[in-house]
Amino acid sequence: MSRVRWTCAAILALLTHLTASGAARSVVDDAGMAVSVPSPPQRIVSLSPGITELLFALGVGARVVAVSDFSDYPAQALALPRVARAQGIDLERIAALRPDLVVTWGSGYSPALLAALRRLSAPVYLHEPRTLDAIATAIDRLGALTDAPAAPAIATAFRQRLRALREQYAGRSPVSVFYQVWASPVMTLTGRHLTSDVLRSCGARNVFEELAPLVATVGVESVLAARPQMIITAEAGALDRGALDGWRQYADLPAVARGQLVTLDADQIDRAALRILDVTQILCERVEQARHASAAP
Repeated sequence: MSRVRWTCAAILALLTHLTASGAARSVVDDAGMAVSVPSPPQRIVSLSPGITELLFALGVGARVVAVSDFSDYPAQALALPRVARAQGIDLERIAALRPDLVVTWGSGYSPALLAALRRLSAPVYLHEPRTLDAIATAIDRLGALTDAPAAPAIATAFRQRLRALREQYAGRSPVSVFYQVWASPVMTLTGRHLTSDVLRSCGARNVFEELAPLVATVGVESVLAARPQMIITAEAGALDRGALDGWRQYADLPAVARGQLVTLDADQIDRAALRILDVTQILCERVEQARHASAAP
């Protein structure tokens, strides 16, 4: 009997220890795949600038051991090794770092490369929110996976600020927008992209929302036929480098006639992290200006 009591007590103590140490946790990533870690990851590899930014915002930046090119925010990320770039991932170097979690951007890499990444020993979490609400969900998931105590409060604050922006702007008269990601050939984002949800949150409508690809090439004639009330692009630091100047020759285009050519901060709108709400606020204010300009006689 005493042996049975000792065994039960030992099992209870073990379970208590495992619970207290935050053992085995599992979440579902943006690819719909279950990602499990036996304990809070201590060696994390981040494979996009937005992921790096989000991990630092969650308070687990000290555990990040490598990042992708252009991971420049916060400043601490600049000192970390680079193991990925636009054209590929250094799988051998990642393996040598012995990560216990890899967080990657989905559409930034080929399916074959992502499959090779999953064949490494570390769990892989795919981060690719297509809506602003999904960013809050990602905060919850990554917070649970990494045992980040601040995650619930961060997610709540994000949702509250997003709700306030939508309540203020989303229901207003729609403003048509052409979003340019490249000038030659002319390329845009479609309705499945996160940026289109940013536009919707401001009461704006992507004129190429219905196209099938995530990123689409369109003709100048198609843009002129859509007659957007705003034309938007993004550059680092929101610096106007002339990417939209080619449209100025079309003086009867509503966006040109009313002076609604806008350059946003690419480092904020292109990254699915907390600062995207800062640029959403700015965009909503610019959409409101375009709305008033369109209503003027």
